[in-house]
Amino acid sequence: MSSSGAGSKSSSDAAKDSSKFDEVVAHFDKIHQASPHTALAVAAIEALTHLVKQSNAKTLMELEIELKAACDRLKAVNKGSISLGAGCELFSRYVTRTSFDFPDFEACKERVIVRGEQFAKMSINGRKTISGLVDRFISDGKVILIHGNSRVVSGVLLHAAQKGKHFSVIVTEGRPDSQESGLQAASVLSDAGIPVSFILDSSVAYVMERVDLVLVGAEGVVENGGIINKIGTYQIAIVAKAMKKPVYVAAESYKFARLFPLNQNDLPESKEDQKPMPSDLRIPERVLVENPRCDFTPPEYITLLFTDLGILTPSAVSDELIKLYA
Repeated sequence: MSSSGAGSKSSSDAAKDSSKFDEVVAHFDKIHQASPHTALAVAAIEALTHLVKQSNAKTLMELEIELKAACDRLKAVNKGSISLGAGCELFSRYVTRTSFDFPDFEACKERVIVRGEQFAKMSINGRKTISGLVDRFISDGKVILIHGNSRVVSGVLLHAAQKGKHFSVIVTEGRPDSQESGLQAASVLSDAGIPVSFILDSSVAYVMERVDLVLVGAEGVVENGGIINKIGTYQIAIVAKAMKKPVYVAAESYKFARLFPLNQNDLPESKEDQKPMPSDLRIPERVLVENPRCDFTPPEYITLLFTDLGILTPSAVSDELIKLYA
């Protein structure tokens, strides 16, 4: 291996590295802009795969150093995205595992590229698997409450409707995030002919009596089987448990994150990640505004998780995480 890493890099080398990682971010942005429905983790893995293709690394260690720096840059410009962080970590871990199966560096690199290119397709297939698993829990006459604009949840409900099932959906407003609002989900489901009711976030307890099940997505599934998801998920789960309604989570396995929050203060979210208040609210100047993007729902409030790895109880998540990151 070259010994160039032992000393400090020249300014030209540092500039090249910076340009290389800027290109990773630009490629990530290009993917996400071209297909806004692509999950952040999938876009990140496609961008990292592009980096591997362009890399001049001669050893696995050099490649791993490049990937770590690229992952750090992606996470720095997408602060608070747990699924993106988990996707980056899984991809880096896969590179390390592949080196044991393919001791030859070039063969290892080629295998990593193939795997990375297949990841987007695997993600789509994973959502189909999840839809099939949830399908048996959705029957005619059911009333389902959803929160936010989860691609997986919408896919599950559209799949059930396409199979001829007749059910209705209650969608929470999901303020203040315009990109993940319930209004977008309500529009998609209504356009598919599914009866939809739209409610304020504060109306959840009022409608829960007529709800048969709650179905939510996840920004991240953590080690104890709880989830980090759009703000308001926790209070919905509390109300559902009080009224003995099941809470189901639909999430791809690349959202499994090696995190172990015990309460809301343990969430990896900074003040910069918080959402701005809606512009129509006039807040007095001396009033402190807190508007977090996500909250943590402990495992005791979750009935089952539907993933591309199968149907899991919250207590089974830690075992699957060990397998994923082993």
